[in-house]
Order: sequence, then C-alpha cells, then structure tokens
Amino acid sequence: MTPLTTTTTTNPMNSDEFRRQGHMLIDFIADYHSNIEQYPVLSRVKPGYLRQLLPPSAPYEAEPIEEIMKDIQTHIIPGITHWQHPSYFAYFPCSSSTAGILGELLAAGFGVVGFNWEASPAATELETIVMDWFGEMLSLPKPYLFSGGGGGVIMGTTCEAFIVMLVAARDQKLAEIGKDKIGKLVVYCSDQTHCALQKAAKVVGIRPGNVRAVATTRAAAFALSPDSLESAVLADVEMGWVPLFLCATIGTTSTTAVDPLKPLCHVAKEYGMWVHVDAAYGGSACICPEFRHVIDGVEGADSFSLNAHKWFFTTLDCCCLWVKNPDALKRSLSTNPEYLRNQASDSGGVIDYKDWQLTLSRRFRSLKLWMVLRSYGVANLRSFLRGHVAMAKAFEKLVAGDDRFEVVVPRRFAMVCFRMKGSDDDDDGDEGANNLMNKKLLERVNGSGRVFMTHALVGGIYLLRFAVGSTLTEAEHVMEAWKVIQEHADAIQGDYKHLY
Repeated sequence: MTPLTTTTTTNPMNSDEFRRQGHMLIDFIADYHSNIEQYPVLSRVKPGYLRQLLPPSAPYEAEPIEEIMKDIQTHIIPGITHWQHPSYFAYFPCSSSTAGILGELLAAGFGVVGFNWEASPAATELETIVMDWFGEMLSLPKPYLFSGGGGGVIMGTTCEAFIVMLVAARDQKLAEIGKDKIGKLVVYCSDQTHCALQKAAKVVGIRPGNVRAVATTRAAAFALSPDSLESAVLADVEMGWVPLFLCATIGTTSTTAVDPLKPLCHVAKEYGMWVHVDAAYGGSACICPEFRHVIDGVEGADSFSLNAHKWFFTTLDCCCLWVKNPDALKRSLSTNPEYLRNQASDSGGVIDYKDWQLTLSRRFRSLKLWMVLRSYGVANLRSFLRGHVAMAKAFEKLVAGDDRFEVVVPRRFAMVCFRMKGSDDDDDGDEGANNLMNKKLLERVNGSGRVFMTHALVGGIYLLRFAVGSTLTEAEHVMEAWKVIQEHADAIQGDYKHLY
C-alpha cells in the first residue's frame, strides 16, 4: 500500500512558528497603540492607492512574516482611519481593550464553530451565562433572561438583530392574518432611526413604502412622539394596513435622542405590534444607575439590543440581543437536517443558537465579552463610561462658553451636537449659509489630521458630532480638539462674507 504523502513544506499550524510570529504581532499591536498619536486620525490616501502598491497576483511561493509586516507598516497603516486614536470623535466609538483583543485572539485560537450545543458545549453555555450576567447589570426585567423564560444571543451587528426580530414578528403576525397579507404589514420608527431598519425591512419582504418614519422635532430633542406615532397608526388602520413592528431607539445616531419607551410601548400594544428597543449606543450606559432611567418602560417591549463593540470595550463584532419569547425566533429560524441531529438537541434540554440567528455557523463571541466583564468588573466599567461622559460634559461647557457656537440638542450620553453660529447681523432663517459654514469647518478640522469628527443633518440643521468614547482618550485630547476647532473657526470667520 502506498503511504500517504504531502507536497507541502510547512505546517499551517506549527506551534513553534505560531509562538514566534504571535510574539511579533503582539509586540506590533502594543507598539501601534503606544504610538498611535503619531498618525493622522483620518487616512489621507486616495481611492485605489493600495492596488498601485501591491502585486497584481498572489505570491506563488511562501513569503516570510517579516516581509509581510513591512508591507503592513508601509502600505496598510497609511490607509487606516485610526478608530482607536485618542483624538477620534467620529461616528460612535468602537472601543477596544486588552481583554477584548485577547478574547478575540483566544476565540480565533480555539476556532470552534458553535452552531449547536454539541458543536462546542462551552461556547453555547458561556453565552447563556454571559447574557444573563449582562442583562442583570442592565437591570433588564426578568422575562428577558434565561432565568426568567427569555434569553440572550450574541450576533454580529444591529442589522442582524433587526432582521431576526422582523422575521419573528412577521411570521407571528402572518400566522394570525394569513400569509397572503404580507403586503399589508407596516413597520414604524422615527425619522431618526438607523437606516439599517429600512434595509432589514426590505430583506424580510416588507414593502419599502410600508416603513413609516414618523417626523420628530428639535423642540422634542428629536425623540419619537407617542401621539405622532398613534396618529400614523390610526391613519394606516383606517386604510386597511396592518401595524406590525415598532423600533424605539435609545441614543439615535444623529443626536443620541432617547425615545420614551413606556408610552410608545402602550401605543404599540394597543395595535398588536412587536416592539424592539435599539440601544446600540446608549444601552451600555445603563449599567450606571444614573442612566438606567432611559430604558424605563423596556418591560413593555418584546426585544432589546445593544452593541458591546461600540461603547463596551469588547471589539467588533458583538451585538447583544435579548428577547422575551425565544420560541418566536426558533419558529422562524430553525433548521433541522439529519446531519445536525444529535441526542442533546433531540432532548430539548439544550440551546442550539443556530435557531436564534440568520446564519448556521457562529463565532465564539461570548469569550471576549466574558473576558471584558471579568477583567474589569462592573465598578471599573462604570468608571470608564462615566469618564467619557465627564469629558463630553467638559466639551459641552467649552462650546457653550464660546459665543460663536451653540449646542444644538441637549447632551444625553458622551456625544455633543454643536455648530458654529452666524453673526448677529445674519438672517436667522438662512440655514443654508450656516450649514455651508459648518461643513467648511468640519472639512478643515478633519483635514488637519489632528481630530476626526462627523456630522448629521437634522431638522435642516447641519451639526457637528463630537463623540467621546475611544479607550485611549483623555481630557487633554478633548482640550486639544477644542483648540483645533477654535483655530479653524478663526480662519473661517476671516472668509465669512464669502460663505454667505
């Protein structure tokens, strides 16, 4: 019998080589974070830059890690927008941590694919435990926890959470009214709700015209009005439409607005709607008692999610979703082919997370969240979040103390929405000129490479968003950012007449 042979000369998982290269990469990442301030926050490369620097085809022969690392330093880093930079104040944070990174590394090292309990019992059971831990930290009502008949699952992003909740709500409603009525289903949200809901609705078969984005106002800090919601629902019901789903947001992307959960849930339940609470950003703050009130009324909702990879030091991706009725998910998402059958699953005594999500395969995400919770503890995590809020408060005070600027909406968490005002002689109704001036200011600030912020256009107002949340950010970085903003405001004032 001919012995089995192989033509490969290297083992893809050689322990000695892994140890050598692993030490090299850990040192590289540590040095990157230590020296991150030497880089401009926002990448300055032009589109297509990388294709000009790398070969047109993959190498035929193996290349040493040393050569690859050289290219990472010279070609990749210049094209990175440095989300972990202490002067990164754009979008929302994607806060990292030693525990989060090492948990990600450990999960990759184990390489498990935990689609059901048997595939890796620890991956499934740790996730159930961690989601109950986290839910208790947030003071979620008992029905959201495994210990209360509900349960939690870790997904990649809020987009996935929206889709699975809409699927569950859709199938539950169609079981009542008939599958042929899918074209009558209506989804409700505010005009500040994340665009991912529109995408998710399209994916699950809701007609684009059946997503109602209810208008909000600056006077109400852009929160969704229960009265406006009810008016929209009543109008639809009179026309024969079927209310299906309401998404309420805790910390909207544009302004961190907080929708009033209790009265919104009351309206939704009157019309038989599924209520999902999207707390992707603001939810993390609710581990602090002084912020918990923003989700008062969550007991009236059906599901709740937050992104631990935003403001909870757990690294992308880690969307935590809790649901009161897991059976609704399983009815819509279960698959049971013969090749996945096993005694544990057939017994009904275990959780198979493949039936709670879109995909079959899933990563060991709970490991990094578990490491974050254990490595820092509730007290330190609260302290980290409070530190960011304190820095945002300080920035808000700086803005309010400069007559050239105004805070556009009240600060809720650790983000300040502000803008530069026109002169006293300007027509107050000329928002177009004000907007152009603020757009110019943002371009100049970001172009400096010293600070990175983003904007929103809300109620016709172009505002600048200053989101504090990078793990490395300290008070000195906030002060430096304000100095940069003032410098460029001075320069713009010199050109002011040209902008109007």
